[in-house]
Order: sequence, then structure tokens, then C-alpha cells
Amino acid sequence: MKSRSLSRLLTTALAASLLAGTAAAQSGRQDIAVLKRTVEQFLQVQAGGLPGEVTVNVGAVDPRLNLAACPDPQAFFMPGARAWGKTSVGVRCATPSAWTVYIQASVTVVGDYVASAAPLVQGQPIDAGQLTILKGDLTMLPAGIATDVNQVIGRSATVSLPPGTPLRLDTLRSKPVVQSGQLVRLVSSGNGFSVSSEARAMSTAGEGQVVQVKAANGQQITGIAKSGGTVEVAF
Repeated sequence: MKSRSLSRLLTTALAASLLAGTAAAQSGRQDIAVLKRTVEQFLQVQAGGLPGEVTVNVGAVDPRLNLAACPDPQAFFMPGARAWGKTSVGVRCATPSAWTVYIQASVTVVGDYVASAAPLVQGQPIDAGQLTILKGDLTMLPAGIATDVNQVIGRSATVSLPPGTPLRLDTLRSKPVVQSGQLVRLVSSGNGFSVSSEARAMSTAGEGQVVQVKAANGQQITGIAKSGGTVEVAF
């Protein structure tokens, strides 16, 4: 009986929606429900690659809005807007009448993020035992939150952090692959040649960072730090 009642209710609601859309079309007025569906579908597509469970909520549209019916309304973002947290989506019509409206919406992304499970001391390499995985709405956290422990292990915090702190990648230093004063292998490469020599690092650098070294002849050279104590210089 419950199943039949629910089915009748859904059928009635669908019929009412179709009638409303038909009435709007016949009156030459844009159906508000179509605008909301256009925004929702647009945000679902835009948020398709986000790391978590995405929920889209489209805000209320003023029912007194009087727009000419549009056969193909198109959703778009203003510069700087994105499918993340509170946002605004534009919907425009080109023909038969040109109009544009902006509709408020929100996108929540519930997923895993990395936090400190123990106090992290400034400058000390972080290991897996000091980390924990928490779940929450990523849109409510600061930008650049780590979502995988492999993004954090081996790096060090720029300031000491208490337990339970969400870890931002821009507040973590990469694990040094070259230490100041270390003898490194300087590799110079160019079109059809490669030469290696020994040099001494003048600063500490992580993988892919710029570092200065001093060659055996005293010349100072700038290169890119690589794992294994190597500095690459391209010509």
C-alpha cells in the first residue's frame, strides 16, 4: 500500500511539474524549474573531477522573474568563479530574446584530508605515524589541503603544529635532496652532449628547487636540485 501511495504521489508531482512547464511555455515565460536544472547540471559537470562526494544545492529563484521562454539556456561562470563552496552561476539566452540571470548555489565536497595526529615540530621530517586521515567538507577548509599522506611524508612544517591541524601543502617544506655544503654531482646537458663534474652546494633545496653550487674552479652555477645529490644545468 505504501509503495502504491508513494508511486501515486510521485506521478502527481511529475504531472504537476510538466503542467507548470507547459503553462510557462504557452505563456511565453521562462520556466524557473528549467533554470535551476540547468545550473545544477552545469555544476555537476564542473565538479566531476573533485576529490570527494559532491553535493550541489541551487538557491531559490524569484518566482516573479519574468523572462521570455528560451529553447536552449546556457550556464556559465563569471571570471574567478568555480564549482566550490558558495558560488554564482550565470544563465543566458541568445534567441529569441537575449537575457542573462545569475543564480546562487553551493557545492559541498566531502572527502578525506590529512591532519596531524601528534605535535609536529618545525623543521623536522614528518613520518606516517604523526598523521591521521579525517573526513569533512573540503570546501570549508583552507585552500591547498593535503588529501593523501604521500603528499606530506618526508616534508617538514614551517611552524610547529598541534595535533588535529589540517595540513596545507603551502606550509610544508619539501624534503631536502641537497644540503648546504654537500658535494653534489653537477650534470650539464645540451643539444647532443652531457657532462658531469663535482661541485659543492651553497644552499639547501628540495626536489625541483633552484640551488646554487660552486664548481671546482670557483665558478658559481645555478641549477635544479634532483634526488641522489644531483644538480642539473641545461644549456
